[in-house]
Amino acid sequence: MRMYISADMEGVTGLVDADDVQPGGRDYERGRLMMAEDVNAAIRGALAAGATDITVNDAHGPMRNILPEALHPAARLIRGKPKHMFMLEGLAPEHDAMVCVGYHSRAGALGVLSHSFMGHEIEDMWLDGRPVGEIGLAHATAEAIGVPVAVLTGDDRACAEMAEWDASVTTVAVKHARDRFAADLRPAEEARAAIEEAVAASLSAQRPATVVPSGSSTLTVRWQSASVASTLLGIPGVTSTDTRTVQAQGPLPSLYRQFGVWMRVAASLTNQPPYC
Repeated sequence: MRMYISADMEGVTGLVDADDVQPGGRDYERGRLMMAEDVNAAIRGALAAGATDITVNDAHGPMRNILPEALHPAARLIRGKPKHMFMLEGLAPEHDAMVCVGYHSRAGALGVLSHSFMGHEIEDMWLDGRPVGEIGLAHATAEAIGVPVAVLTGDDRACAEMAEWDASVTTVAVKHARDRFAADLRPAEEARAAIEEAVAASLSAQRPATVVPSGSSTLTVRWQSASVASTLLGIPGVTSTDTRTVQAQGPLPSLYRQFGVWMRVAASLTNQPPYC
């Protein structure tokens, strides 16, 4: 069994603040170790289910958060950036399942450290007219590649968002949001045991992949900055619906990769903290 883990950070056990998840933050070094422990719990669960090949993609921010020496030795790590498929770099049809560790709810939701990819630079996103964030877009892209999402871990709002997209995905709430920067935390050992058990059970009973037909999808993004939207119109196929909202059509996963280019353009035009 080949298994893929996409590891974000905001939804990791115990983390609630930008200082926990941003390099230079006063608790970042602790946060990156907490991230590795949640990922290691998922790896242990995958091994218990019979996984023989495990790839971990560090999918948060600078994508250099997980210390290689802190990762379970049974897994390979994809680290650093740029990555053409950013949060899904290395995901391939040959993988039997994907696990999302440490994910968070989309922009506008009252979840812990909620945002969509770029903090307040992205105000809203829609996939085929449906509100979407990192969870929904990762799920839709993985399905298009032909890999089912087996498990997602994060706060209770992230778990609820995943359930809206696909109720068959097993979710593990490692904390319950009290506000955007506050949570009722599940004890760390209990949370990691729950992750390990959920991954082992889900992969042992994993359903076959459902490949989504390779039709065209529409991705729409509303930016905080009209400058970003205006600049993106220089990319062939990108159109605007108003001064701050752009969209493009195409098949997933190609559309996901193109969105990564949009974010690199936006990052070159803005320089604002992600959690204001």
